[in-house]
Amino acid sequence: MRHRHFLKLFSAGAIVLSAVAGPALANPVVLFDLNSGKILQQQDAFKRWYPASLSKLMTAYVTFRAIAAGEVQLDSPIKVTKHSAAEPPSKMGFKPGSVMRLDNALKMMLVKSANDIAMAVGENVGGSQAAFADRMNAEAARLGMTGTHFVNPNGLYSPDQYTTARDLAVLVMAIRREFPQYAPWFSIEGLAVGKKAIPNYNLLIGRYPGADGMKTGFVCPSGFNMIGSATRNGRTLVAVVLGEKSAVSRAETAAKLLDQGFDTPAAGSATIATLAPYGDTVSPNDMHDEICKKKAPEEQSEAPPAAAPKNVPKSPYQEKLDHVPTLVAVGLGGATGPAPKAMLDQGGQEYADVPIPSWRPDRPAPAGGDPTVTGSAAQGDQPVKVAN
Repeated sequence: MRHRHFLKLFSAGAIVLSAVAGPALANPVVLFDLNSGKILQQQDAFKRWYPASLSKLMTAYVTFRAIAAGEVQLDSPIKVTKHSAAEPPSKMGFKPGSVMRLDNALKMMLVKSANDIAMAVGENVGGSQAAFADRMNAEAARLGMTGTHFVNPNGLYSPDQYTTARDLAVLVMAIRREFPQYAPWFSIEGLAVGKKAIPNYNLLIGRYPGADGMKTGFVCPSGFNMIGSATRNGRTLVAVVLGEKSAVSRAETAAKLLDQGFDTPAAGSATIATLAPYGDTVSPNDMHDEICKKKAPEEQSEAPPAAAPKNVPKSPYQEKLDHVPTLVAVGLGGATGPAPKAMLDQGGQEYADVPIPSWRPDRPAPAGGDPTVTGSAAQGDQPVKVAN
């Protein structure tokens, strides 16, 4: 029953759009063919939006490129800093100083959408949050993501972190085309951390026939975002859906778009690369009051959806999997590879949230001191404590 097509429950014509049709959905969407880049449906593709945890796709892409460049290896150590450990949920909750393999860190980031792990990856691979964000922005510019800007690797809300549905499509194409070896990570059904099982927040995985990726995201101002991909008969389609009102509705909307795409082999001439900008491209939408004003803080997360009320038909995306999920084991330890070069380039110092102070050049060095020694240790005091 795993491949049973639930979506026949919905009207096939509910949200049909052509590449240039008037709006039938509330928020930005793009549906495209991964191999050709041709757009099957789109709306408000250049509308500025808060990416939330879809940002982690760029974190993964920057890291994949760092691996390819020899800066880091899959078995390199990723150390949890005090800064990363303090990030709010969703998170793994490892203590500062914990160390894991890079590949395990990336799987936790992509499947659990762990904010603490995403920050740790950014700090270790980039040397600091700011340096990693610079690399994210450099890659966005190189790829032609003209409506995107990053300030952090995990997607926690900042008014200066934004993107567009079209730019996210560009990023997806880069990841899937340049790094096909990592494609299986985006379709993991769940993680096993010790005796604990953690399901994928992407409700298409294991429920929608052919689903093979990619990522979900949520903060109150963004609403519920999703990039869902599926492959059938060698054809891979990707649906970018932004600003839905629940985890279930974003899965339903993505599934409907994918359904219609698979039912419509022909596509227009416009591609992700050739689509010309249109509409409002500078004013981000803020859904905070609509999504979260009446919710308690603990409800403002990507936690698995609650069961439907009695006498209300369940969405297929509120149903449990109809099979035992395949879990991938992850955890701490096993990091036998070389430390990330960005960390080694810091002169052997552990990562600190603030720069280690240097001696003021307008004052003479203390008697008997070495003016080249930095920090309070040059003054004979206790060494500067660093956040690790």
